[in-house]
Amino acid sequence: MNQEERKRQIIQNYIQAYNAFDVAGMIQDLHPNVIFENRAGGEVTFRTEGISAFRKQAEQAKTYFTERKQQLESIDFRGDVVEASINYCGVLAADLPNGMKAGDELTLQGKSIFYFKDGKIIKLQDIS
Repeated sequence: MNQEERKRQIIQNYIQAYNAFDVAGMIQDLHPNVIFENRAGGEVTFRTEGISAFRKQAEQAKTYFTERKQQLESIDFRGDVVEASINYCGVLAADLPNGMKAGDELTLQGKSIFYFKDGKIIKLQDIS
Protein backbone atom coordinates (compact mmCIF):
# COMPACT_ATOMS: atom_id res chain seq x y z
CA MET A 1 0.00 0.00 0.00
CA ASN A 2 1.51 3.36 -0.98
CA GLN A 3 1.39 6.51 1.19
CA GLU A 4 -1.73 7.95 -0.46
CA GLU A 5 -3.62 4.67 -0.15
CA ARG A 6 -2.61 4.40 3.52
CA LYS A 7 -3.76 7.97 4.25
CA ARG A 8 -7.02 7.38 2.38
CA GLN A 9 -7.63 4.24 4.46
CA ILE A 10 -6.92 6.11 7.72
CA ILE A 11 -9.39 8.87 6.72
CA GLN A 12 -12.04 6.34 5.68
CA ASN A 13 -11.57 4.46 8.98
CA TYR A 14 -11.93 7.72 10.91
CA ILE A 15 -15.15 8.67 9.07
CA GLN A 16 -16.59 5.18 9.48
CA ALA A 17 -15.86 5.28 13.23
CA TYR A 18 -17.33 8.79 13.49
CA ASN A 19 -20.53 7.69 11.78
CA ALA A 20 -20.77 4.70 14.17
CA PHE A 21 -20.22 6.88 17.31
CA ASP A 22 -17.06 4.76 17.88
CA VAL A 23 -14.62 7.05 19.72
CA ALA A 24 -12.00 4.30 20.15
CA GLY A 25 -12.05 3.82 16.38
CA MET A 26 -11.83 7.57 15.79
CA ILE A 27 -8.66 7.94 17.85
CA GLN A 28 -6.82 4.79 16.73
CA ASP A 29 -4.85 6.66 14.04
CA LEU A 30 -4.45 9.97 15.85
CA HIS A 31 -1.01 11.19 16.93
CA PRO A 32 -0.74 11.58 20.74
CA ASN A 33 -0.27 15.36 20.24
CA VAL A 34 -3.20 15.74 17.84
CA ILE A 35 -4.74 19.18 17.43
CA PHE A 36 -8.42 19.41 16.48
CA GLU A 37 -9.97 22.62 15.22
CA ASN A 38 -13.50 23.43 14.17
CA ARG A 39 -13.61 26.50 11.92
CA ALA A 40 -16.65 28.46 10.75
CA GLY A 41 -16.68 31.75 8.88
CA GLY A 42 -12.87 31.83 8.88
CA GLU A 43 -12.70 31.70 12.68
CA VAL A 44 -11.63 28.89 15.02
CA THR A 45 -14.79 28.10 17.00
CA PHE A 46 -13.41 25.14 18.96
CA ARG A 47 -9.94 23.66 19.55
CA THR A 48 -8.45 20.74 21.47
CA GLU A 49 -4.83 19.70 21.95
CA GLY A 50 -3.77 16.14 22.73
CA ILE A 51 -5.48 12.81 22.34
CA SER A 52 -7.17 12.84 25.78
CA ALA A 53 -8.80 16.24 25.09
CA PHE A 54 -9.92 14.97 21.68
CA ARG A 55 -11.38 11.81 23.25
CA LYS A 56 -13.27 13.85 25.88
CA GLN A 57 -14.72 16.18 23.20
CA ALA A 58 -15.66 13.24 20.94
CA GLU A 59 -17.46 11.46 23.80
CA GLN A 60 -19.37 14.65 24.63
CA ALA A 61 -20.26 15.28 20.95
CA LYS A 62 -21.92 11.85 20.75
CA THR A 63 -24.71 13.18 22.96
CA TYR A 64 -25.60 15.98 20.50
CA PHE A 65 -26.99 13.67 17.81
CA THR A 66 -29.21 10.60 17.56
CA GLU A 67 -27.83 9.98 14.07
CA ARG A 68 -24.89 11.44 12.19
CA LYS A 69 -23.14 10.73 8.93
CA GLN A 70 -20.14 12.17 7.19
CA GLN A 71 -19.85 11.22 3.53
CA LEU A 72 -16.56 11.66 1.70
CA GLU A 73 -17.19 13.43 -1.61
CA SER A 74 -13.64 14.04 -2.84
CA ILE A 75 -10.09 13.88 -1.57
CA ASP A 76 -7.01 15.89 -2.54
CA PHE A 77 -3.51 14.73 -1.55
CA ARG A 78 -0.73 17.28 -1.04
CA GLY A 79 2.05 15.35 0.67
CA ASP A 80 1.32 15.16 4.40
CA VAL A 81 -1.81 17.32 4.02
CA VAL A 82 -5.03 15.77 2.75
CA GLU A 83 -8.13 17.85 2.06
CA ALA A 84 -11.44 16.00 2.04
CA SER A 85 -14.76 17.46 0.87
CA ILE A 86 -17.45 16.20 3.21
CA ASN A 87 -21.25 16.14 3.18
CA TYR A 88 -22.62 16.01 6.71
CA CYS A 89 -26.05 15.10 7.99
CA GLY A 90 -27.13 14.69 11.59
CA VAL A 91 -30.32 14.47 13.63
CA LEU A 92 -30.22 16.57 16.80
CA ALA A 93 -30.69 14.84 20.14
CA ALA A 94 -31.43 18.07 22.02
CA ASP A 95 -32.56 21.65 21.43
CA LEU A 96 -29.78 24.10 20.51
CA PRO A 97 -29.42 27.77 21.53
CA ASN A 98 -29.71 28.78 17.84
CA GLY A 99 -33.36 27.66 17.78
CA MET A 100 -32.91 24.21 16.25
CA LYS A 101 -34.91 21.54 18.08
CA ALA A 102 -34.33 17.91 19.00
CA GLY A 103 -35.24 15.79 15.99
CA ASP A 104 -34.28 18.51 13.49
CA GLU A 105 -31.92 17.46 10.71
CA LEU A 106 -28.71 19.41 10.29
CA THR A 107 -27.04 19.22 6.88
CA LEU A 108 -23.75 20.86 5.94
CA GLN A 109 -21.19 20.80 3.21
CA GLY A 110 -17.67 21.44 4.31
CA LYS A 111 -14.21 20.08 4.31
CA SER A 112 -11.86 18.35 6.67
CA ILE A 113 -8.13 18.87 6.40
CA PHE A 114 -6.02 16.04 7.76
CA TYR A 115 -2.36 16.71 8.55
CA PHE A 116 -0.15 13.62 8.92
CA LYS A 117 3.05 13.02 10.89
CA ASP A 118 4.72 9.64 11.46
CA GLY A 119 1.79 7.86 9.78
CA LYS A 120 -0.76 9.37 12.19
CA ILE A 121 -3.15 12.33 12.06
CA ILE A 122 -1.36 15.17 13.89
CA LYS A 123 -3.96 17.85 13.11
CA LEU A 124 -7.57 17.79 11.96
CA GLN A 125 -9.48 20.88 10.87
CA ASP A 126 -13.21 20.70 10.23
CA ILE A 127 -14.28 23.71 8.16
CA SER A 128 -17.85 24.77 7.41
